[in-house]
Amino acid sequence: MSGKNLRLAVIIGSVREGRFGPTVANWFAGEAHKHGGFEVDVIDLADYTMPVELPAVPLLMEPNPVRHASMTNLTRRLAAADAYVVVTPDINRSYPASLKTAIDWHFAEWDRKVVGFVGYSGKSGGMFAIEHLRQIFSEMNAHAVRDYVSMPRYYQLFDGDGTLIEPGEFEYAAQSMLGQMHWWASAVAAVRELPVSA
Repeated sequence: MSGKNLRLAVIIGSVREGRFGPTVANWFAGEAHKHGGFEVDVIDLADYTMPVELPAVPLLMEPNPVRHASMTNLTRRLAAADAYVVVTPDINRSYPASLKTAIDWHFAEWDRKVVGFVGYSGKSGGMFAIEHLRQIFSEMNAHAVRDYVSMPRYYQLFDGDGTLIEPGEFEYAAQSMLGQMHWWASAVAAVRELPVSA
């Protein structure tokens, strides 16, 4: 698959009031456009209704359950992506419930895809959330790349227009992660439709 055809979904994981996620996600989407190897789709989970009550049959066994009508477009966009970047804060030393709900309502969409993380928080820079999410996506049979972007004290990093005040180290981290994601996503996309050996 041509690198220009790789699709990257940037997922805004927090839906809480007053959230900072869209600012971080828009900055990262700009970095992804600068990288040039992806078609970028920014997905805001706040745009979708996601019941916390999951289907009785696990999605591993029934990958296309009846979902809330609001989720149709979300599922389509997730399925279309070759790779995902999850933008998440730490909430009580973990990731937001909205993000876990979105993950749990899908399985096939994550399968044999590539994931990266952009974390933001007070002191930890989202690292608690990132470490938990690595385990979750491993269970979804997705590959989490080694590099990540961490933004401690995010509220001091951006000006009022959503521009990083001192972008150097964060741009470097973003481009490094995107480079890893592009390599992995290219490799995985080329063989994703091959049968999996028992």
